[in-house]
Amino acid sequence: MIVHRLPVGDGHAMHVEEHGDPDGIPALVLHGGPGSGQSPALRSFLDPARYRILCPDQRGAGQSTPAGSVASNTLSHLVADLRLLQSALAVRQWLVVGGSWGATLALAHALDHPTAVSGLLLRNVFLARRSDIDAFFARAVQQGGAPWQALAQHAREAGVPLLTQLAGVFSAGTSEQQRTMATAWARWEQRLSGEPERMPDDATVPRLVQRYRIQSHYLEHACWLDPPPLLERCHGLPGIPLCIVHGTQDAICPPEGATALQQHTGGAARVHWVEGAGHQATDPRMLAAMRAAADSFAQRGAFD
Repeated sequence: MIVHRLPVGDGHAMHVEEHGDPDGIPALVLHGGPGSGQSPALRSFLDPARYRILCPDQRGAGQSTPAGSVASNTLSHLVADLRLLQSALAVRQWLVVGGSWGATLALAHALDHPTAVSGLLLRNVFLARRSDIDAFFARAVQQGGAPWQALAQHAREAGVPLLTQLAGVFSAGTSEQQRTMATAWARWEQRLSGEPERMPDDATVPRLVQRYRIQSHYLEHACWLDPPPLLERCHGLPGIPLCIVHGTQDAICPPEGATALQQHTGGAARVHWVEGAGHQATDPRMLAAMRAAADSFAQRGAFD
């Protein structure tokens, strides 16, 4: 493994890990969240004998610094950081891989710098539509338990939107409020992902607070993708290989989003439905489908 430390401006420094063959096909792996950071699972389906695997932590996420910072942290900043990273590592073109929010950022990068992208491999696409965001949090208030209901009550009393109240907790709330809300959010995502619900330990909670500070900041602003919405922007995608791998039971990123994206690319995107899979990147069925797509691209430069 090679580790790069790249200053990207505004006091931020990007942590980037490089795996695989230095002479292999460049592959950029974009993590979700926003704010989640990299993990080995996100690159595990890429053959290290074929790919040069580049794994950046986005601003404020993972081992990038300052950790959990939302200052100078917007979609346009992340897109600019990817241009800078590509130049710094002397990569002419790369396959861009991303799941959930990582798929959103992958699409934004391809729209911003189309000549840089040789292909897009997207898992469980998140389109940052206000309807998706609102539905996620409406269900959290209804089914996620007391912390969510208390948050909604405070938002009503303050006369502000729920997401504004949520972002306010992570930007200016007490340590106890932030820990309570981060734990509730993590458990709600576990439930929707089909994972066993468990209380995060004391070492995990501070990282969750940093993650959800960034995520609530982005979602409060609809990820700076409205207007125009991301789907409308996708009419301008370059004519490159595009594969969408989506679980049929994903309760966080609705499968309908994959169909909508395919339609907005004129049918150019290949959609592979993973029957019975949800949002988990580590689902063996999902990993197998992603591995097959990545191997196909390595062999033929296309998703067959």
